[in-house]
Amino acid sequence: MPNFRNPRAGRPHLRTVSITGVGSYVPAKVLSNADLESLVETTDEWITTRTGIRERRLAAPGEATSHMATEAARRALASAGIRAEEVDLIIVATITPDMQFPSTACLVQRNLGAVRAAAFDIEAACSGFVYALDIASHFVASHTYNTVLVIGAEKMSSVVDWNDRNTCVLFGDGAGAAVLQNRPNAHGLLTTCLGSDGGKASLLELPGGGSACPATADTVSRRLHFLRMDGKETFKNAVNAMVAAGQEALGRCGVTIADVKCIIPHQANQRILSAVAERLGAREDQVFVNVDRYGNTSAASVAIALDEAVAGGRIGRGDLVLLVVFGAGLTWGAALIEW
Repeated sequence: MPNFRNPRAGRPHLRTVSITGVGSYVPAKVLSNADLESLVETTDEWITTRTGIRERRLAAPGEATSHMATEAARRALASAGIRAEEVDLIIVATITPDMQFPSTACLVQRNLGAVRAAAFDIEAACSGFVYALDIASHFVASHTYNTVLVIGAEKMSSVVDWNDRNTCVLFGDGAGAAVLQNRPNAHGLLTTCLGSDGGKASLLELPGGGSACPATADTVSRRLHFLRMDGKETFKNAVNAMVAAGQEALGRCGVTIADVKCIIPHQANQRILSAVAERLGAREDQVFVNVDRYGNTSAASVAIALDEAVAGGRIGRGDLVLLVVFGAGLTWGAALIEW
């Protein structure tokens, strides 16, 4: 077991915070690269060589973000051995809520029957799950709440422009969840590093539908209600920010990348994953990858991957796990966890 500094230690009024259960859900419908060939001008070879993505999941008609979030939450609660009635707070990270309001978290609270829980959403795009982990950890550490349910959930198929071959091939739907509690004699979540740069907000955005650009016939005809991305600049900023956040998290705890058992980067595309791993000095066997099967599921990305890594035996008690993320905003972050 690696030696490390716990930045949260030395503050006896605070509790440690551990992830005590994880769960995920992806829709049944698979959209392969071959399927996309009939929708837009693209090929399986073009998509695979540039992104590493071979297929992604699409929510069924009538299956909203809250439905996927609820199922992932149920699985996380079962993993933790927690009843819905014991949950104190639900935080949902999403950029594809069911509606402007009420929050998706409130709909999940209703679906679960988590009658004691407060609930709210946060929006940090693909960085959302790590942002939510950070927020949730403070509630548990400060003794405000004992059990917090954190969910990253997205129905990206609802905001993808299926006429834009450069972006529609990248995204998929799904949800992942984690239960945060104090676990005695465990370090748990060691540190989180968050960052943002609103000066580059236009690199990745969905312009229509908010107060700055309300829905009109004109905004719909101009396709302003779909995701837009400057791929080249987003790639460059993603790699730099994820590497810097990961290095900061490691430095805070006095460990190196060699001490980390499993690195889970945001599953944007394989080129970004490879570049981040190389610059962090990580071995290939340290990095968990499922982007080939799910594409980019935004805030759900690292949450789904974390659940699969645990289920697959890639992570065990006492292992160090590093999450690194990047998303629209621009936003980025990292979390270092002793499992």
